Amino acid sequence: MSVAELKEKHAAATEKVNNLREQLRQRRQQLLDTDVAEYASSQGRSPVTFGPTDLVCCRTLQGHTGKVYSLDWTPERNRIVSASQDGRLIVWNALTSQKTHAIKLPCAWVMTCAFSPTGQSVSCGGLDSMCSIFNLNSPTDKDGNLPVSKTLSGHKGYVSCCQYVPDEDIHIITSSGDQTCVLWDITTGLRTSVFGGEFQSGHTADVLCVSINGSNSRMFVSGSCDATARLWDTRVASRAVRTFHGHEGDVNTVKFFPDGNRFGTGSDDGTCRLFDIRTGHQLQRYYQQHGDNDVPHVTSIAFSISGRLLFAGYLNGDCYVWDTLLARVVLNLRSLQNSHVNRISCLGLSADGSALCTGSWDTNLKIWAFGGYRRVT
Repeated sequence: MSVAELKEKHAAATEKVNNLREQLRQRRQQLLDTDVAEYASSQGRSPVTFGPTDLVCCRTLQGHTGKVYSLDWTPERNRIVSASQDGRLIVWNALTSQKTHAIKLPCAWVMTCAFSPTGQSVSCGGLDSMCSIFNLNSPTDKDGNLPVSKTLSGHKGYVSCCQYVPDEDIHIITSSGDQTCVLWDITTGLRTSVFGGEFQSGHTADVLCVSINGSNSRMFVSGSCDATARLWDTRVASRAVRTFHGHEGDVNTVKFFPDGNRFGTGSDDGTCRLFDIRTGHQLQRYYQQHGDNDVPHVTSIAFSISGRLLFAGYLNGDCYVWDTLLARVVLNLRSLQNSHVNRISCLGLSADGSALCTGSWDTNLKIWAFGGYRRVT
């Protein structure tokens, strides 16, 4: 068979696949006769309301000299690790605003960081294509720097995100610009499984983010520049369990819903979306219309403990609090006192839901707490 004939067969097969995909999308759209907001409204659900003192900025964490790119809380809620363009990781005491560690990184081009479940170590990754692990209990070297305790090397592109497998310090999942996700054994420093890459069901562009299911740590979801999110089972690396379409731009952030049956996404198309992992359906779209036709990219999201609230950071500095049931913005943190003055690059909720931390290109992190008797529920 000649090359021309092979190309013709490939083109015909591609067209057939695209047609089948479109038929499947149309069929799913027919079955999806309502969304969460429409159903909740029909049931008479009341929207969440916020007073002027219900959510306040109680602390500003100052110490970085470059843009803050990533942050993560410890499970015990009182410590935060942040990664910045200044080439440092800083571990903060969230209750006192004090720095407990300032870690100088081997590569300044860091993109992500994470706390281990026990809070004994932190990890980071970036343009060096490696994931570096630091044991916070290790002695410092002669220059006062904390040494790297383990380096996970194997990606062929930048490391965009890292997240420890819950309840253990020995496994971590990373995503990368090489279009793959990798499950690592930290003890040996070796790859346990590679998700994507040469496999047909993998992402077709850079993978930007991952989120591990808190209810079932074998399942995780990834978001990519191919405008899709994919669900993976760590026991079956050869293929994605399901692919979720709908976004019209890079999927920058993914986060599992508290019950583990749904997950949220945020994208360059300016929308957040809620998907069901059991049916593959999109349950809700969260989009705030802007009068100037500007569509700010969504950079980071987090859910409250109950899932009723969705916190979303945007490229233009907005940080919306969405009512997930009614798909309404109930608050914009940008409108409050002591808000950030640049884009929101990352955010995260404490383990007990009592505080929200946001990181920004203005070099600061801010901790937001609910006033009075109100909690993030």
